[in-house]
This record gives sequence, C-alpha cells and structure tokens, in this order.
Amino acid sequence: MPPNLCPTYPSLLRPIVHPTRHALFFTGCLPTLPALLTTMARKPGSVSRQASKTESPAQKLEEPIRPRVHLRRSNRHLAQSQKMTDEEDESREIQGKILGIRRDANSSNAAEASEDGQRSGKEGLRLAIEGLARMERRLQRATKRQKLKVEETHLTETLDEDESKPRKEVVTAGWKQRHQNPGASKQPGDKDLVGESMFGGVAPNPESEKPATSEEALDLPERGAARPPPVNSNYLPLPWRGRLGYACLNTYLRTAKPPVFSSRTCRMASIIDHRYPLADPDQPAHATKNRPDKSKEADHELGFRFVKNLGLQNIADIVKMLRWNDKYGIKFMRLSSEMFPFASHAEHGYDLAPFASDILAEVGRVAAELGHRLTTHPGQFTQLGSPRKEVIEASVRDLTYHDEMLSLLRLPEQQDRDAVMILHMGGMYGDKAATLDRFRTNYAQLSPSIKNRLVLENDDVSWSIHDLLPICEELNIPLVLDYHHHNIVFDSSRCREGTCDISQPEIMERITATWRRKGIRQKMHYSEPCPGAVTPRDRRKHSPRVMTLPPCPPDMDLMIEAKDKEQAVFELMRTFKLPGFEKINDMVPHERFDEPKPVPRAGTTTKNNKKTKAAASMKRKRVADQESPAEPDDTAIAEVDNSKAEVGQISGATITALEFGMGGPENRVYWPPGMEEWLKPRKKQVNKNNKSGKQELEEEDEDTGENLEEVEGI
Repeated sequence: MPPNLCPTYPSLLRPIVHPTRHALFFTGCLPTLPALLTTMARKPGSVSRQASKTESPAQKLEEPIRPRVHLRRSNRHLAQSQKMTDEEDESREIQGKILGIRRDANSSNAAEASEDGQRSGKEGLRLAIEGLARMERRLQRATKRQKLKVEETHLTETLDEDESKPRKEVVTAGWKQRHQNPGASKQPGDKDLVGESMFGGVAPNPESEKPATSEEALDLPERGAARPPPVNSNYLPLPWRGRLGYACLNTYLRTAKPPVFSSRTCRMASIIDHRYPLADPDQPAHATKNRPDKSKEADHELGFRFVKNLGLQNIADIVKMLRWNDKYGIKFMRLSSEMFPFASHAEHGYDLAPFASDILAEVGRVAAELGHRLTTHPGQFTQLGSPRKEVIEASVRDLTYHDEMLSLLRLPEQQDRDAVMILHMGGMYGDKAATLDRFRTNYAQLSPSIKNRLVLENDDVSWSIHDLLPICEELNIPLVLDYHHHNIVFDSSRCREGTCDISQPEIMERITATWRRKGIRQKMHYSEPCPGAVTPRDRRKHSPRVMTLPPCPPDMDLMIEAKDKEQAVFELMRTFKLPGFEKINDMVPHERFDEPKPVPRAGTTTKNNKKTKAAASMKRKRVADQESPAEPDDTAIAEVDNSKAEVGQISGATITALEFGMGGPENRVYWPPGMEEWLKPRKKQVNKNNKSGKQELEEEDEDTGENLEEVEGI
C-alpha cells in the first residue's frame, strides 16, 4: 500500500506479543495471518459485500492486512500521539476498509459472506497455526542452546569485580569462602603439621592456622570439592591390634536363602490386625490364604504375641552372625535398635522379660565365648535436650528398652561395661546453652543403669567435639569421637578441619579420660564421604567403603559406619593385610556354595532333558495319530529321563545348619566394590519374542542396511 494512503502504516509493522505463547513475531512474516485475524476479530455478518466482490482470496493473501488494535507507543512519541489530526482520522478509515471491518457492521450481514472468504479463512488459520508451531520449536531450541552455554561457562569472581561492589557484599563473600571452604586458604609454603599427632610431636600454633582474610579468600574460586581429605595425617596405626566392627546388618547373610538378619519389623497396623484370630487357627498365618478374621472379637494379647515373635526371630539370628564374624576376624558389632519392634512405644510397647530372657542370655553366652563387643545406638528421635515433654518421655522409654536388652545378655563384667548406648545431643532449638541445661536436668532423672551405659557422640549438624567435651567432663559421660562428623561440624576458631588437629594430645587425652574414669574401653567411629560430594549436605552421606585407617591408637575399637557393612571391614583388612585377611576370598558371581540347592520334585525334569522329553512326546503323539505301535527308542528315552530325575534327587546338596551361610569350604564371602549383584543369583531373563540375540541383531541390521556376518567376521 502506498505510504501516502496510510501515514501510520509503518507503525503496523511493529512486533505484536502473542498473549499465550509470549513469543515475538512480525505479522509481515506470516501472509496467512490477516485471514486468521479477520475471522477471529469480526462478528458474524460483518464482511463487506463490496470487498468480497472486488477482492479475490489471492489478493487478500498477498496484501498484509492488519487488525485495528491500540498499539503501545514509546514515551518519545507520546506528544505526537496526543495530536490527532483529520489526516490521521482519514487514514484509520482507509485502514478499516482494507481490513474489511465496518464500524457500523450489523449481525444481519453474516449470511451474505462469500464461500471463498470462508475457505480462505480456514486455510489461513491452518497455516498460521503451523507457522506458530515452527516458531515455538525454534524458540525452544534457542533456549536450550543458551542454557548449555551458561552451564559450560565457568564464572569466577575476581578482585577487579569486587572493587566495584559495596563493602558489605565483599565481606559476605569472604565469610562464605572461609566457612564453606576453610582449608582452601592454606599456602604451599606453610608448615606441614600432619605428622605431629597425639603419638609425638608439637601441637599446631593457633596463630599460624588463622583463616585467611576476606580479601585473600576471594583470590580463589569457591569450590567445595577442594576441601582437605577426610584423613590428613601421615600416621597409620599399624600393626593393628584393635577390633573392627560394623553396624546391625550383614550384607552376605541378609541375602542368603533363607535370610539371616536382625531387623525384621512391621507396621503398627499389622499389630492391630493380628489382634483378631486367624480365619483357620489350625493353619499357619499367610498373607493371602490365612489372614486375621476381623469379624471375630479382638484380643490384644494376640497382637503382642505377633510382634514378640518377630523379636525372637531377630535375636535368634544374632548367634549365627556372631559366629560368622568370629570366623572372619570381626570382634565388634552394633545391635539393631529394631531388634524388638515397638518395644518402647507408648501404646504397643512391652517388656522383654521374661519371654526373651533365655534367648538373650544365649546370645550373651556366645558373645562372651568369642570375646565379641556389643553396643547399641538409639535413634535420632531420642533427645534428652528437647523442650517438648512428650519427646523426653519417649526418649526415656527408648533408653530403658535398650538398657534392658543389653542387661538381659548377662555378659561378663568388663564386656557388660563395654556394652554402651551411643546417643546424639539432637537439635539445639535456637539456644545451645538452654538445650544443655535441659539435658542436665533430664540426665539427672535417669536410672543408674542407663547412666552407666550412656555415651555422647558429636554429630554432623549442630554439635561439635568442643561443644560436647565440657558437658561430658562435667557429668562423667564418655565421648565418642566420630571423624566423619568432625570433618563437617567443627570449631574453626580452635581446630582445623580434618583428623590432623583433632588427634593432638590436648584434645585426645581429654576424650580418652572420659572413658578411663568409668573403666570402659574407648571406641571411635570412622567413615568417609561419598566420592564427588561437595556441599555439607552431600558430605553427610557415608561412602559405601573406606580407604584408610584414621590416626588412632592401634588397639582402638573402631566402628566402621559404611553402607557395605562387613565388606567395608574386609576392604580394610585386605588393603592393610590385617589379621585374618588371608581367609577372605572373592565370591563367584551369582553362586552360593553354602546354601542347600533345590532338589527337583518327583516326576519333574531338569534343564538337560527338557528338549529330549519334548521330542519323545512329539514322537509318541505322531505315532498315535498314525495308529502304529510306539518305537522301542521312545520307551528307552523315557526310562533314561526317569533315572536322571532320581539321580538328581539323590545327589541334591545337603547343607547343615552350622555350614549354612558360612562362606563354604573356600570362604567366598567378599564382593568387590560396586558388585553387590553378586550376592543374589541372577534372575532368568525371558525373551518374550522367543528370538535369539543374533536374530534380533540381524533384524536391526536389515533396518540399517548392514550385514551382521561382515561386521563380526562370522
């Protein structure tokens, strides 16, 4: 259209923001958009009769038609927009004629719209939608490329950038650098105090270990992965004479058939359901075939009997675990707190005596015979410093339950003193001093038996060694040093991160004294963060195994808190050639030589003769169809099959209760890191298409145009 007919025509070429897609597009790029806008904007019957006669659909598509919209103008053109002249009014009338929109349009004109206009409107709508879809895909691809560029870009903060920032922002950045990466400020020329540990040497100078200032910290990028290693000490406690232990679960015995473990539990709803008698009291309980009949009268004693039986099964497996540990040189173990489910519950709780007294005494007799140390660790919700009364009551019940379980073991005097209960202080509830006061008050109300067993441990959330050591000395409570927790929560004003400073004489001697005063053998906890952990939250997770021994006395009782349990202990034994390492051999993948193999039932076939019997059956069927006598070979084949089945029954492997789960004659109980699937037999993979792998590859090659024989050289 000539510019003189519409002076405001260039303003119509401005980009229009789509109301739903939020994408910018120019109407001049979509020749079919005028028909779309015309169809959607006008009322039925508002098409000009004259325009439909004089303009063809092709002409409509060629001309860039614009709807009458109120366009936003910038501030610099605000004065011009306020001056409305007669020439502008005339141009708007011309624009309305071009768009085919009449201000005085009446609904009676809808029936007079031409069919050509309707077809062009539908076609324009379809093309407009396709164009918008293409634009959306292009926008998504451009956004994805931009995100990839941002992720690949390494942004570092330099001093030049910080000079232009306010002083407050620079100080905040320096604080983050010091507290999130405290070891990054150490210079290469600093004195190395790694070897100066509790076993000789000079304590580190606090002045030389001051954290870097904010300006010095900003020189280095903020990287959590640049932290010092979990163990930064050259001292290695060898030759090792202490006891290594693991917590609660044995991975090798847990995956045996039947499983051997001590953490069988249930839901509270199961206890309530088992208050009702079984549908068939003469038959054992079954998940589907013989369930409790809720139509009968409930009996609370039946619910207690159900949950108590779970506890008896758990404690019975402890004897097997103790003898398994002794065979492979492990003398230290933590008992599961879920040994007796819901024993400390306010409603469903119960006493362990007298129903579990005899079996617990048997466990204690075996532990005393083998020189095994047993401890417990109440859960995280057992907190004596909580401000809530109900939490304190539940904590006291839980500690009473653990004390009763350890007391019923009837261990010798020294082993009974060593059977401690490890407890965390818990939350600090906004005020550490007030939490410590509540702990003092609640601790004074505990029974003497619980006080003799209770020990405190530093955690990885709030309470460091320096927070707990004064109150442990005040109340005569032993302190368990957890190296992994100390690497996450420590007092930077007194001690540097890592095991070098924590093993200095002035700290270690105070911790050891808390054990010596009560005549309890000291124990420590050790674990390492997972590889690749950066943030403090990620570093709290324990790694599957540990790579080294911490700097501790060589006769220490060291609890290895790792995901792989006894395998983490085996890893240390094999790495440092600790006593008993020669007994541990690698497992055969998916095979167990210390479990009874299933014996085929009478009348069943084995894998070797399935095809033979199928062939014999087909021959007999074919002979019967032909009404001819059976061939003598078929009878011979059937007799051979029966003889094989009988031999399979006779030659079935027999494993006694003492040999079950003990690693077999070759002690194959170790699985390499990451090979946990070796513990269970490989499941059979059924091919639904009944096609071999080669057939499937040939079909894929047909699609790609390649020849399998040429590629593989068959």
